[in-house]
Amino acid sequence: MRALVINGKLDLVETDVPTPEPGKGQVRLRMAFGGICGSDLHYYNEGANGEYVVREPLVPGHEVSGTVDSDPSGALPSGTPVTVHPATFGHPEPGIEDRRHLWPGGAYLGSASTQPHTQGGMSEFLIVDRSMVRPLPNGLSLRRAALAEPLAVGLHALTVSGGVRGKRVLVSGSGPIGLLTMAACLAEGAAEVVATDVLPGPLERARSLGVHRTIQIGTEDVPAMEFDVVLECSGVPAAVNAALQAARRAAIVVQVGMVPNELRGINLAPLISKELQLRGAFRFNDEMDRAIELLADIPAIEDVITHVLPASQALEAFAIAKDSGTSGKVVISLWHDER
Repeated sequence: MRALVINGKLDLVETDVPTPEPGKGQVRLRMAFGGICGSDLHYYNEGANGEYVVREPLVPGHEVSGTVDSDPSGALPSGTPVTVHPATFGHPEPGIEDRRHLWPGGAYLGSASTQPHTQGGMSEFLIVDRSMVRPLPNGLSLRRAALAEPLAVGLHALTVSGGVRGKRVLVSGSGPIGLLTMAACLAEGAAEVVATDVLPGPLERARSLGVHRTIQIGTEDVPAMEFDVVLECSGVPAAVNAALQAARRAAIVVQVGMVPNELRGINLAPLISKELQLRGAFRFNDEMDRAIELLADIPAIEDVITHVLPASQALEAFAIAKDSGTSGKVVISLWHDER
């Protein structure tokens, strides 16, 4: 079968690899679409995602959709359209029994965090545990379903925040995760959703989703003491500082965007004086199911996708995805239309 493989920094190739056979409790999927995530960009452009270094050929991709090719159990008919929960979970620890995504020993599709690496879904076929498969409701296209994983990340940020219904929310950063987090806020009943970014292109995409207001950093000031919930999706230290300033007293600030594993300058004075709660959000637990519901009910969320390129143009797709000024979510079409 064909697959996209990252061998190291700036080394991405289309190559042939053995077609896998499903074992007990597994399903083989024929892949259709794979979204390019920030971690995929790091693996390609830097050869590493934080502390996780590409040490062997890695198939990227965990924002995927496809159809069932083979289910030895017969439970899922061939051709069933699906998306995939990309996590397998490790072992529970006291205090986090209900947070499987934090259990040690787990794995994630397209990740160099394990040895051997956990291969992703940017290939013709993918073997997954049957528990990871999520059949799609009628009317949800395979293309739109590739947004289920990143939308689940946004929904998990809302879970961590305690909910946004009736609240004033600031979403800091209007990249793909920020945009999908905004869509989640709007769908879950936030009273006001305000988006920020340094570039006009992402803000235009935020407005198309229906946010109430946008603020271009560098030309407009972010209001201080205004928001009940701040969801910081950029990972930029200056944006974290601005988030703490924008939060009202006793507000919730959730760090959604990944940050480098290193010391960075953050002004914590507002955290103390306003008794803010600063919370981290890591991937998601079971929010994938709600993400699928929202994608089926709100087709306009698909507008977050700005580019779809074939696998033969993967290098171009990765270059476009790196340019946040011109692209939202970039999706690769994975050979399914050649059958």
